[in-house]
Amino acid sequence: MAPADDTPDAPVRSRGPRYRRRLRSRIILSFVLLGVGLTSLFAFLTQEARNRVENALVEDVMNRNIDEYARRYYVDPEGNPAVPVEQIRARVVKRERFEVLRQEQPDWYDLPDGIHNLGGVDEDGSPFSYKLAVRKTPDEWFFLAYDMTQAMQGEEQFRRAVYGAVLLFTLLSLFLGWWSASRVMSPVSELARRLGRSGGSTTPEPLAPHFPDDEVGELATALDDYAARLTEVVQRDREFNADVSHELRTPLAVIRGAVELLLSRPELDDKTRARLLRIQRAEQQCTDLISALLLLSRNERGHGATDVARVAEQLFDAHRGQLGSKPLALRLDGGHGQVVVDAPESAVTVALGNLVGNAVKYTQQGEVVVRLLDNAVEVIDSGPGLSAEDAARLFERGYRGTHAEHSQGGGIGLSIVRRLCALYGWSVRVVPGVQQGVVATLSFAPEPDAAGTA
Repeated sequence: MAPADDTPDAPVRSRGPRYRRRLRSRIILSFVLLGVGLTSLFAFLTQEARNRVENALVEDVMNRNIDEYARRYYVDPEGNPAVPVEQIRARVVKRERFEVLRQEQPDWYDLPDGIHNLGGVDEDGSPFSYKLAVRKTPDEWFFLAYDMTQAMQGEEQFRRAVYGAVLLFTLLSLFLGWWSASRVMSPVSELARRLGRSGGSTTPEPLAPHFPDDEVGELATALDDYAARLTEVVQRDREFNADVSHELRTPLAVIRGAVELLLSRPELDDKTRARLLRIQRAEQQCTDLISALLLLSRNERGHGATDVARVAEQLFDAHRGQLGSKPLALRLDGGHGQVVVDAPESAVTVALGNLVGNAVKYTQQGEVVVRLLDNAVEVIDSGPGLSAEDAARLFERGYRGTHAEHSQGGGIGLSIVRRLCALYGWSVRVVPGVQQGVVATLSFAPEPDAAGTA
């Protein structure tokens, strides 16, 4: 059996729910990121400005005071000039004590003129920091130290306050984002609820009157227009299907009556009788197909008690007259007992008939077996098998398999089977045979997830 339409192992299963970030969450996240970003940037700039201003002020004070200290020293070199600012400690080192300074303060000895940041850890293990102003002359070196420990502690307190402000504004942004998202999404959620409620009616309720003249109102108006056009299309499609079904049934009934009348004549020769029987089978096939397509168009399940074995025999009888000289045997294996399906005979005939028809069409010799299983049926052929491309596209509408070549058919047979399976909760499975051919399994047992079967 070669394929005519969609995927071989073709339970068509609905895809699992993929994670999608909700619009409400995106709005909240945007507010939080904006709040964190702006607050962090403001905190960084504030901290940087504070440090720069503080350093500029301290260095300006130290530059002025070291110049003043040097001036006072030269006025009275033998004295100990006082430092103008109380927080500053001063020291002057004469030429003869330069080497002593190297031993006592090696980190001071190599410092050039200017202001330097120094620090360390005291005997208690507490960190300290100070700024050191250096002025070096050939005979004297002047040092002014400004204790920055308290400033460093103040900077740490300021940094903690900034971190607290960032956290506070982040929480505020979260609250504002949640509140704004609720206000923004409330009409959208209401629109979705009303749209969901109106989906079960053939005449959906207008949505636009329930919303103000804003973006959501425009969306509701567009949905109303789309629903109206869609309803019109569906109504026209239903009317067309009903009209076609009604108009075709009349000539088919005429054909059936005429054929039955002709078959009742005893003087018919065998050749004419065979042709009339073929016409009768074609009429019955058209009637069954119309009934099945009408069920699909209305999306409604018909009921009945259809014997699958009897349907299979009828299908075999219809195909035996078309085999000609093809060495092909058609056999029914009913070893698993009777299979009765709660569906109209037309639906079962179309579903099973497409599988049997493909098997007969693409099997040149050997046999086609219909095997009854427990609430299922298998169609097994000895044909050319199933290619990888056919396996991927077997139930695709309009696809004709690699073995189709010049055979007739539009590639929609298995697509109809798939739609019937979706309507009744059946499943169809087509796989390569063990050694050759194809095994098609039509299961009539309802799947746990009916939407996931084909």
